[in-house]
Amino acid sequence: MTENILYPWKQETIIRHTQRLLLSYKYWTGKSLLDIDGTREFMAQALWEAPFVIASHGMEENPIFNYGNQQALDLWEMSWEQFICTPSRKTVQPSEHEDRELLLNQAKTQGYISDYRGIRISSKGKRFLISNTIVWNLLDENQQQCGQGATFNEWEYI
Repeated sequence: MTENILYPWKQETIIRHTQRLLLSYKYWTGKSLLDIDGTREFMAQALWEAPFVIASHGMEENPIFNYGNQQALDLWEMSWEQFICTPSRKTVQPSEHEDRELLLNQAKTQGYISDYRGIRISSKGKRFLISNTIVWNLLDENQQQCGQGATFNEWEYI
């Protein structure tokens, strides 16, 4: 395996994306996603290794994940390569699709939402309830929306 697969957080595009995740979260919520400071590379590694889930998708018509930290990959039971090719709606059971769309649209309109709860499904069919989820719009360097991020640290298998 190459280093880019073993350590995606070392890629310049992921380091830049990590900055978008962190800065956009702070912009919308007024809070820091990580309570540490350091170089861009250090922050990318810290987010990758965080004990909570961080995931994001782009703005495609059927949004594709473009980031998931190690905790997200473990929870959804996917490799990095699988995760970044997965439409985010595929991690939601069909009965939850309508709620998910409402959530994403509400976050898009308001900038972010908090305290979301919903059922998700791993690549191997394990269902789990996520709680206290925050979803926020990602902004690029020109303050243009370039996707949405999500974080949570509470889940239970059902």
